[in-house]
Amino acid sequence: MQLENVEQLKARVDEEWQAVLDMLSEKIAIGSVSAKGITAEHMRRSAEFVASMMREVGVDAHVEQSTNPDGTPGAFEVIGEKHVSDDAPTVLLYAHHDVQPVPDPSVWDTDPWKATVKGDRLYGRGSSDDGGGLAIHRGAIGALADELGVNIKVFFEGEEEMGSESFIPFITAHKDDFAADVIIVADSGNYSAEIPSLTTSLRGEAECDVTVRVLNHPVHSGQYGGPILDANTTAALLISSMYDEKGNVVVPGVKSQEVVGGLQRDLDEKTFRHDSSVVDSYTFAGEGSLASRLWVKPSISVIGFDAHPVEGSFNVIAETARFRLSMRVAPSQNPQKALDALTDFLVSHAPFGAQVSVKQVAAGSGWAMDMSTDVVQDAEEAMRVAFGTDPINKGEGGSIPFIPELQKLYPQTKVLVTGPEDPMSNAHSPNESISLSGLKKNILTEALFLQALARN
Repeated sequence: MQLENVEQLKARVDEEWQAVLDMLSEKIAIGSVSAKGITAEHMRRSAEFVASMMREVGVDAHVEQSTNPDGTPGAFEVIGEKHVSDDAPTVLLYAHHDVQPVPDPSVWDTDPWKATVKGDRLYGRGSSDDGGGLAIHRGAIGALADELGVNIKVFFEGEEEMGSESFIPFITAHKDDFAADVIIVADSGNYSAEIPSLTTSLRGEAECDVTVRVLNHPVHSGQYGGPILDANTTAALLISSMYDEKGNVVVPGVKSQEVVGGLQRDLDEKTFRHDSSVVDSYTFAGEGSLASRLWVKPSISVIGFDAHPVEGSFNVIAETARFRLSMRVAPSQNPQKALDALTDFLVSHAPFGAQVSVKQVAAGSGWAMDMSTDVVQDAEEAMRVAFGTDPINKGEGGSIPFIPELQKLYPQTKVLVTGPEDPMSNAHSPNESISLSGLKKNILTEALFLQALARN
């Protein structure tokens, strides 16, 4: 990449910067919480705002309401395109315009629905997840302007934070709108605000509800306690049996794998401890690199537990307990096979012959990037130039279920997962924020990458 072109593009990003900040501030103020209703008026307003934002930079964008698998009205989606040439490659840009709720604004240091700049960070719900992704796309297209050398398609989803129930019906009904040579998914992040990353893998996910029964009805703990353990204790024993003494998952058939692309740098434990807010006395579970435990090894979490509250408790042995397990699955493992293995394990390891039943809830595939393509090399070079340092590829412990679904429908399409987040972003948590210097470099990165695609 010629230095002159890079400096010119930097200048154009600077020219677009205020418009990007204004867009991000307005987007935060909308409060696009899909959990309050994906069909609600505030979600329509959010989608219309995002569409108008893209029209400002020449993308013919509009809003369509999706349909859920059961035929009911679904989310408000933004789709559009900017056609440059029949001979140019086509790039689909993805982000989502819905955001997480704010259960307790009092734990925020700023108003979560008002963009607030403190130092190099802009705070507000959705500032990084995924207003930052929208900002990257808007800024890059605006910076390239008439020199955009690729065809652009956009899909900005309205229910990503709710599980994308209507995604498959929508894409099935709009196959031509999703056909592209490259897809850029701006819903992940960088190794840090100063070090860029491509996301090389995502874990799959699976959920199940487990019911443990030890009695047909509650009985007095003084009369029967001892020979009979209560259902909550029995459930705890069952849960603990999924791990060895070091905290490794030991469920047969639930697999692990190596870090995709190789581990270039492990996560810094001190930083991870700070960002996760783990208590000082806690020792991390599992073995191997911290990165592998987060990115490619399985994890199983109890995310819900039905039990009698402490307030109002009395001396009886609980007859049943029910809990929900959320399992993160290695990127390359079939999530249904992992869920079946977990189901078999739970039933066969019932403590003291208790009755254990499992209801499978969901299973979504993980994803691993093909590191060998020219597209990956172009993207990494764009990051290197924009950030002034070599990128460090990383995985993600979370899931973006629509990516493997897209790859199934468009197997020849190359997918890149990028994004605006960094370890300080606090996505889904209080005091969510985005690094402004990092955002500007992300915009420059995407603009440089689109230029490189146009030349190839």
